[in-house]
Amino acid sequence: MSIALTEEKSSLTAAPTPASDSTPAILRELNARGWAAYQGTPAPSRQDEAWRFTNLKLLDLTAYTHTVRAAETVKAALEKRSTGLEKIAGKMVFVNDELVSQTILNDTLRQQGVIWKPLAQAAAEHPELFSKYFMVNETRLGSARFAALHQSAVRNGTFLYVPAGVTIDLPIEVFHWASGANNASFPHTLLIVERNAKVTLIDYFGSEEKNNSHLAIGVNDLHVAEGGQLTYVAVQEWNEQSLSFQINHTTVAGNGTAQTLNVNLGGRYARTENLSRLVGEGARSDMLALTAATGTQEFDQRTLQEHAAPGASSDLLYKNTLDDQSRTIFAGLIRVDEGAHRTDAYQKVRNLLLSDDAEANSAPGLEILADDVRCTHGATSGQIEKEELFYMLARGIDKRTAQRLIVQGFLSETVDRLEDPVLSAAIGERLTRKFSR
Repeated sequence: MSIALTEEKSSLTAAPTPASDSTPAILRELNARGWAAYQGTPAPSRQDEAWRFTNLKLLDLTAYTHTVRAAETVKAALEKRSTGLEKIAGKMVFVNDELVSQTILNDTLRQQGVIWKPLAQAAAEHPELFSKYFMVNETRLGSARFAALHQSAVRNGTFLYVPAGVTIDLPIEVFHWASGANNASFPHTLLIVERNAKVTLIDYFGSEEKNNSHLAIGVNDLHVAEGGQLTYVAVQEWNEQSLSFQINHTTVAGNGTAQTLNVNLGGRYARTENLSRLVGEGARSDMLALTAATGTQEFDQRTLQEHAAPGASSDLLYKNTLDDQSRTIFAGLIRVDEGAHRTDAYQKVRNLLLSDDAEANSAPGLEILADDVRCTHGATSGQIEKEELFYMLARGIDKRTAQRLIVQGFLSETVDRLEDPVLSAAIGERLTRKFSR
């Protein structure tokens, strides 16, 4: 499908210009500060522990340009492709960071004070709320330079505010599409769950075409107040020519719960950074991820479970399958701050190697500065058990199908942790599509 450009491309080496004269002043100021930070932050080097094992040659951004708008025909076609769950509370569709359509939340939720708007509109209409939560957490897992570039160029995204005591029963879906060659996009999700509120949000990331290379630097700001409940799912299906960074910050207050799931299927090189900070007693964070790596894909995963308050719990489960010459990297840390007694934290990484040429690197870690804690971590790598494969072959299942079923069963443990069986099944279908290719 061809793409018609409505504006000139500009290199990432130059400061981005505002998308329009209507860009809110508060966002313009943040863009300028981000550009200054980007220029002042060095690129990753081999000496950086946060980039250990990474193939730094894949991080060259010189070929990419600031996002341009897609043709109307392209936007219409991608809107039709934006299908997820059958029953939802609302949907937004972005193409090259431009809002194409929005299914408005029902009147009852609006009357209860739910705010669900494009990011730029929220910045203009709710500046105090926006400023309080937008990128207020320091990027500490290595990608400060890329986070600064995101801040310098972010134009749009999703802003969702759920007031105290409000429950949104059905999931909200947001689709982010990349179109055209060498475009850079900067999707953003800012989600605020107030006291005793509850919501599920799903971000989908996809490419219009299979072969056009593009860059995506996304940021999620997830804030859960006391007693709030959040389920956040990111389904990353960029094409296998793309370069992707996804930076996630989750803050959970007392007795709040946050469950995040990263589904990693696409990208040539894809780095995810997940920082979960527990700041109140009784807070809980479940950090889940599943990765299906094939070909020469490289998935780079960095995590931090930071316990800043006593009596909080966190549980990390990352599962990776690797075929062909693919690579995965995991470096995760459980940090228990001084005074964060009665912490209960787990971290488990499991790699299933389907090829002798695949490579899995795992480095879990602990940093404990408090007493009376229970923290465990571990990483394992292995291949498909010969007996398990033989069992299926003996029952007439061909080898390729048997391997696919074993892999899907291996990854399903993470998906099954979701409380929504419909959502779990939908993610399973996307896994099936990846394996069928």
